[in-house]
Amino acid sequence: MLRVAVRRACCSATGQTRTVGNWARFVSSGSASSPSLSIWRRKKEIGKEGLIVAKELKRLQSDPVRLDRFIRSSVSRLLKSDLVAVLAEFQRQNQVFLTMKLYDIVRKEIWYRPDMFFYRDMLMTLARNRRVEEAKRVWRDLKAEEVLFDQHTFGDIVRAFLDSGLPSEAMDIYEEMRLSPEPPLSLPFRVMLKGLIPYPELRERVKNDFLEIFPDMIIYDPPEDLFEDHEQHT
Repeated sequence: MLRVAVRRACCSATGQTRTVGNWARFVSSGSASSPSLSIWRRKKEIGKEGLIVAKELKRLQSDPVRLDRFIRSSVSRLLKSDLVAVLAEFQRQNQVFLTMKLYDIVRKEIWYRPDMFFYRDMLMTLARNRRVEEAKRVWRDLKAEEVLFDQHTFGDIVRAFLDSGLPSEAMDIYEEMRLSPEPPLSLPFRVMLKGLIPYPELRERVKNDFLEIFPDMIIYDPPEDLFEDHEQHT
């Protein structure tokens, strides 16, 4: 389970806190990564050198010695745009082993800066492939780098773990979402509630949180037989 310490220092000295039930609402001067500034949101086109490197990495991945030698001699010389594009391509192909290799390389680059979208893409890839241990590691890294997710990103990541049949890990991330300094929004809750249909007890818990924070909003529950049908197939 993704048990991590809660980073409370992210609330600035000028931040204010308002409590609604068990949910602390924070108003802070800090913010999550800006899409307009993130290299991870730009279109990623692999150049000729990147294509060659990607092909060779796939060929050598079963040979650790030659793979590490090639990484030192060739991958380290890639342009930033090619390195970012190759990582994105491996994520798209669900090449988890190579994705983690490039993840380590990127974080050592001189131009690297902690980024919400970088970590979002990593966690979505690992959730999709049900790679819990790697997800734990990435989560520890983002916490150490004090990366702050916005509420929509939290909702998408929780939903990704739910859709992959990893409810325990999804709920751990949900707990992090509850303690975030970002003000809660209704849409991420609705995204999660839909993903929680196969897990009625967990859904009821999140639903209660939602109604506590947004008492004037309505949740349309699916028919009871839909819950029962999911339970019969688990």
